[in-house]
Amino acid sequence: MSESLKLKLITAPTVEPVTLAELELHLRISSNDIESDLTSTQSIAPASHVIAASYTLVGDGVDVLNSQSVVYLVSGTNEAGGTVDAKIQESDDDVTYTDVTSGAFTQVTTANDNATQEKAYTGIKQYIRVVATVAVAACAFGVDVITSSPLSVEDDKLESLIKTSRRIIELHTGRRFITQTWERALDAFPSCDSITLPGIPLQSVSSIKYYDVDDTAATMTSTLYHASTYREPGTVSLKYGQVWPSTTLRPYDGAIIQYICGYGDAASDVPDMYKEAILQLCAEMYEHRETTDFRKWENLPWGVKQILGYEREYLV
Repeated sequence: MSESLKLKLITAPTVEPVTLAELELHLRISSNDIESDLTSTQSIAPASHVIAASYTLVGDGVDVLNSQSVVYLVSGTNEAGGTVDAKIQESDDDVTYTDVTSGAFTQVTTANDNATQEKAYTGIKQYIRVVATVAVAACAFGVDVITSSPLSVEDDKLESLIKTSRRIIELHTGRRFITQTWERALDAFPSCDSITLPGIPLQSVSSIKYYDVDDTAATMTSTLYHASTYREPGTVSLKYGQVWPSTTLRPYDGAIIQYICGYGDAASDVPDMYKEAILQLCAEMYEHRETTDFRKWENLPWGVKQILGYEREYLV
């Protein structure tokens, strides 16, 4: 790695731009049937539920990681005047939950009971559950979470191909698709007012730390610089009238800039053209398993080159 561009990945993406299920669909492979693919888990068991104050009827958490998920609210009969308000919540740890945007079901009354409502969960958290309010009188209902996790006999291989293809497409375009944290190390602050931060698009700069000859760390005040998220690649620049710290830095890696880049936390944030490029490269590597160095532009499949076109910028 050159002295002028020293990069370190600090926090890797939490999801990939394409899912295992999407790749299997693209490759037209799957080893299971619908019975094996679908799993039904109760969040709230079916019963006649007594009055429960504001969302104090709490369902069990259901692990939906790497799955397509649909939540079913199945209503029986409400007693006279009874109503049910239910909503989906999500969590990383099955402990702390927050409401899912647009995750509330239509209120169940005696006018629309004995029916089923469904909502797809499209978030990125590992766990979901349903909480409910039962007002006025007891109401019969239950909540099921249906997850679809089609498995192939080569799942591990396919997941590896997705990660590898994503990284290769990032390499050729200079982009980072899912939110990730990087650090760029400098041996010295530049003589100019700005520093380039590889990884398009730039979201924000977390910190600029610098180390003196005794390895004592200091952090540059964020009000002294500006992160330009409009440029490609993004930059961090001094504000008008400001200067870089004049401290004598240690000989190597004297300044370290930590920053966040990527289109967003979810696969849906990534432009479709890059997802298609990843799928096509995965298909090429799946079909032809001999070693090919796809880091070289000339070795990429024709279709991938057509998708990326002039987008490639050869930034690390």
